[in-house]
Amino acid sequence: MVGVVIVSHSAKIAEGIKELALQMAKDHPVFTAGGTQDGGIGTDPMRIQEAIENADQGDGVAVLADLGSAVMSVDLAKEMIEPELSARVFLANAPIVEGSIAAVVEASLGSSLDKVLQTAADAKNMNKE
Repeated sequence: MVGVVIVSHSAKIAEGIKELALQMAKDHPVFTAGGTQDGGIGTDPMRIQEAIENADQGDGVAVLADLGSAVMSVDLAKEMIEPELSARVFLANAPIVEGSIAAVVEASLGSSLDKVLQTAADAKNMNKE
């Protein structure tokens, strides 16, 4: 099973996205790393590392992030985890809200990591007219 990690500068945003996603895919392994250790706005590579390790179910982890420095923190977190796991962790090129929901639903269907990442990325093309 593919795990999902949601990384945001805000713990409230990360938890809110998780709550939305789990409305459509209950009990799927979704973990968040929002905000800093002291509850502030920002990202923390150690919190992201822990979320990735918790999300790993053996089939890989899709990570979704909100802003540029979150992407840098994800990269740092990947450097801190075991190489075998790091090789199965990928940052989705996707919008954080739509991409996270799409990724969680796809992962809950038992899809491969590649399919989960592609489904998340496809959320960029969602027509909102």
